[in-house]
Parts: sequence; structure tokens; C-alpha cells
Amino acid sequence: MNIAIIGAGYVGLVTGACFAGLGHHVWCVDIDEQKIQSLRRGGIPIYEPGLESLIAKGVAERRLMFTTDLEDPMLLADAVFIAVGTPASRRGDGYADLTYVYAVAENLAQYLNDYTVIVDKSTVPVGTAREVARIIEGANPQADFDMVSNPEFLREGAAIEDFMRPDRIVIGVESDRAFDVIKEVYDPLCIRNAPIVKTTLETAELSKYAANAFLAIKISFINEVANLCEVVGADVLSLAQAVGMDGRIGDKFLHPGPGYGGSCFPKDTLALLRTAQECGQDLRMVGAAAEVNNAQKARMIKKIKDAVGGSLEDKTVAILGLTFKPETDDVRESAALTIIPALIEKGTVVKAHDPKGIEEARRELPKEVQYVADSYSAAEDSDCVVLITEWNQYRALDMERIKKLMKVNPVFVDLRNVYRKQKMEELGFKYVGIGQV
Repeated sequence: MNIAIIGAGYVGLVTGACFAGLGHHVWCVDIDEQKIQSLRRGGIPIYEPGLESLIAKGVAERRLMFTTDLEDPMLLADAVFIAVGTPASRRGDGYADLTYVYAVAENLAQYLNDYTVIVDKSTVPVGTAREVARIIEGANPQADFDMVSNPEFLREGAAIEDFMRPDRIVIGVESDRAFDVIKEVYDPLCIRNAPIVKTTLETAELSKYAANAFLAIKISFINEVANLCEVVGADVLSLAQAVGMDGRIGDKFLHPGPGYGGSCFPKDTLALLRTAQECGQDLRMVGAAAEVNNAQKARMIKKIKDAVGGSLEDKTVAILGLTFKPETDDVRESAALTIIPALIEKGTVVKAHDPKGIEEARRELPKEVQYVADSYSAAEDSDCVVLITEWNQYRALDMERIKKLMKVNPVFVDLRNVYRKQKMEELGFKYVGIGQV
């Protein structure tokens, strides 16, 4: 199959590289000339495990091409995937900004001659596919095309695995002809027994928001229970294990922490709430999950303050982890972006380390943050170490060395419950986790 991917961002690059890896011929199209030139030279604008080698393989086999010119890919493409960004509106009202999606629809319409399937891959509110179709029809009344909604379910840090071994492939479609085209695109995965859910355009669009909202609710739920555990003297680790063993619940996303972040959960829960409000519905559980998440991030600041004796002024705090999760360089909505500015505002010296997220964090955090080369440099002369992101390299730190580098009476605040309280106290740390006493 010949496939055009419009948008060479996170979703577009992963989707394009994976389709090329499945044997299709793929053009990734983007208006950013600098990005396209960098991709042609082998530069990758994001960090995602395995993506660089997969792109290099696709380019070497001449199955993956990068261009700013939409015309040639459109003339050859059997399917065109719209994979541009849909950020939250700058107004902060929960709306998804569909400017880029609609601009693509307007531009690609002029190149539609033979039958083509247009696929919304971007995360978009209900009704977007029909609006894209309306725009295309208005710009080119003779266009022969069908619309499909095919939301992505890619976890940052595990996107290639998620694409190649999906839990499901959701295809929102209204014509058998379009479904046959998209089914052929995904046929290499269907051979591996990847399940396809064929549904309507609206159901497909809503499925992405609903999935992310459910996971957000699950995270906020366990965080609230963890806070209760601290008050009543229970242990959230054992509790989560007991609850997660129930087959109706499962253990995924039952890990207490400083709150969810990233490019999806915060944005998508707000967008779903906005959609519901416009329809006269009140998704109270989703709204509560968002409120709990914001409160959890703020609660972490108090936890650190209490751990160091009630005052953060003139304290030195080492931060381990700036990204919202491991195996990504994405710091969007990460807990670090809430915690670190609050510490600095209270007179704290902050030294920070992250394996991949420092450059992105520099753009978002106060200039006072001191970035260091490794975990041990962060711990040196610190009063307190705060583990925010559970990167693997933070899971087996030499705690004897950490203790020697820190000031007397070392404090370790573990916002991911990576370490065990008893062991840390035996080593001489004051240890503070989440949902533990």
C-alpha cells in the first residue's frame, strides 16, 4: 500500500515508521522544512525507544520518505493519515485546537483525484471527521474519498510495541470500500491476530477520550486511597496488590504517585468534559479525577516540606526525574513542573537530573534550577533527594554512596515508592513514600 502521513510529530513519525516496517511505502509530510531535512539526515526530533533504528531501516529500504511537498504523496496514496497536533486551546477552556487538522483538510482537497481514504489519526473530539469531510467537499466537490476515524493508542516509551502488538485497532467507517482499504493497511498486524473493532466515526473518536479518561480515573482513585492509607496507618502497596488481583479490576495503573501528566491524559480529560458539557451532560467522575490530580501534585510539595522539617528555605533539594514518565523526553504536565517552581519560590536550591528530559525542562522551568550530569551529582550536599520519575537507572542507586554525599540527617522522598521504607531507614535515611507510614 502507498500511504501518506501528514504530520511528522510523535504520532506521525511512529505511525509512518511502523507502517514502513510492515512493508508499506510511506511518505511523512510536514511543513517544517528544518525538521524534514533533519529527518532525511537521520536526526530524530523526539526520544522514543527503538524509533531511530526503525526509521533508519525504513529509509535504507526506501519504504520511508520525508517531504514538505504534499502533491506527490497525494497522487500515489491509497490512504492519507492526518496526524497533526491537536493541543489544548490556549484559552484554557478544555477545547481541542483543531486548527492544524482543518488546515490539512483544506490543503489536501486540491490533490484528490482518484479514490482515496482520508484517516483521522490525531486525537480529536466527536464530529471532527464529519467536519473534515465537509471542508474537503467544499474545497473540491468532485473529490472521490471516504473518511475514517482510526485513533492511536500509543504509550510514550512503548509506542512501537503498542503499534506492532496492539490491544485493538479501532476503525470508525461508513463504507465497506474504505474499510477494505484500511483493513489491508493493517493486514500484517491482523495476521498476528490483532483484533479490529469496526464502528461508527463518532464511536471511534470518543473511544480514545473514554479510554484515557478511565485510566486517569484509576490513577486518581489509587492516589486518593494512598492518601487515606497515610492517615489510617495502612500500606498502599499491599492494598494495591490485593485490589489488583481481582480479575475485574487488574493491577495496571494502580500505582500511587505524584499525579498523571503528559500530552494525553490532562488534555483529553478536559476535552471529554467539554464535549459532555456541550451536550448537556455532566461527567462527574472525570471531572473529579482531574481535580484530584491537580490536588495530588500540590500535596507533594507539602510532603517534601514536612519531610525536611517544615521549612524549605535555604534547603538544597535534589530532584531525580523531570519527565512525566520514564522512557520519554516529554515533560508536558509532569509533576516536576508543579513541584520545582514551588520549591524555588520558597527559597529552596534545586539540583535536577533526568536521563532524557533536561533540554525540554529548561524551556519550562525557572532559570534558577541547577541541572547536573547524574544522580550522585544531584545528591551531593543536598538535604533531601526527591524521586519523581521512576527511570530504571534510579531503581538501583548506591544508597550508601548517596548518603555519604548528602548532608547530615539525609531525607529521601520517594514519590514512586521505588524503595522500601525499612531498608532505607536501616541505611540511615529519613524515608517518605506515598501511602505508607
